[in-house]
Amino acid sequence: MRSINESVIIDAVRDMCVFTAYNLPKDVGDALRAAAEKEESPLGREVLERIIENSEIAAKEGKPICQDTGLAVFFVEYGADICIEHGSLTDAINEGVRRGYRDGYLRKSVVKSPLDRVNTGDNTPAIIHIEETPGDKLVINMMAKGGGCENMSRHAMLWPGDGEEGIKHFVVDSVEKAGANPCPPIIVGVGIGGDFEISAMLSKKALLRKLGSENPDPALAGMEKEILLRINQLGIGPQGFGGTTTALGVHIISHPCHIASLPVAVNIECHAHRHAKVIL
Repeated sequence: MRSINESVIIDAVRDMCVFTAYNLPKDVGDALRAAAEKEESPLGREVLERIIENSEIAAKEGKPICQDTGLAVFFVEYGADICIEHGSLTDAINEGVRRGYRDGYLRKSVVKSPLDRVNTGDNTPAIIHIEETPGDKLVINMMAKGGGCENMSRHAMLWPGDGEEGIKHFVVDSVEKAGANPCPPIIVGVGIGGDFEISAMLSKKALLRKLGSENPDPALAGMEKEILLRINQLGIGPQGFGGTTTALGVHIISHPCHIASLPVAVNIECHAHRHAKVIL
């Protein structure tokens, strides 16, 4: 059994919150630059160049890429041979978020109740998904999820007979209805199967896959390419000003499901796809 002190987790999460707010991940930056070179619309190309410039200024000056510094979302792989000393994993993550949003001067965007809308003042509680895994490693994936793109999420319980074409249509239709609201170019996460809540969770987890990487499932890889092509033919373009770059990528995760069901969830991420990973 390997022990990890709660303070180590707190410090790691605190640093992740600040880093993701100021720095665009390399895979996202590379995808934006590649898109700017291929964009056919002059205005769309100009928008992409300004997005890239904004991210470079944010990193250089230590300022948030976007004023919406997001809801802190975590996907954690918790090794079965790990023991947390002097606290719990959930408490440590929330304390790290609390310190990160305070020390980084990041906007606190969490309200205590969806009805009274009173701000918690420290951006907690975070959204935390924990998966037990073999071994003695603690892998923490963090995403700062903005409200504009999160609000464009959609879910459907399709009929099994709707099949692959029904899934493609639902995803593309979701992006078309979202329009400029999620600040394109976007990354589209899709969860297929499981049940109502599993498909939604997987659609968000899918966003953590490296942009430009191939889906290990050949059938899903083909679907991703087809959906991405259809989305970029919509003409929404960067920030909704028109163009050939509406999405940078489509990532799909599937899961076994009931014979009578075909759950599909779409989770959209904005161009400021702020995420980080640490292994403790």
